Amino acid sequence: MKKETRLRGAIPMDMNMDMNGNLDWEEAFEYRAGLTVELKSQPGVLHTIAYYEVMMVPPIWLENDPRPRYPHEVRVVAHQPTVSNVCRISESPVLVAS
Repeated sequence: MKKETRLRGAIPMDMNMDMNGNLDWEEAFEYRAGLTVELKSQPGVLHTIAYYEVMMVPPIWLENDPRPRYPHEVRVVAHQPTVSNVCRISESPVLVAS
């Protein structure tokens, strides 16, 4: 087995798929890391998007929230990413069979 490190939430470009047809690029951009959102079920409580996992359903992960969210569960309240999250890269090791 070969061990690789990939960016969490990054879009793998080596996949055998039509990259323009199977991914919702507009949604991925709309819910990008660093944006401030609120859960529609908890108005006024603000959260920061940690990352958008394009290959996962639901795709939106919030900081300090253990469960991913669907787009219909959140409302974007600030369209500008917070400065502290713009340059942060989180990595998670991925084992890839060769």
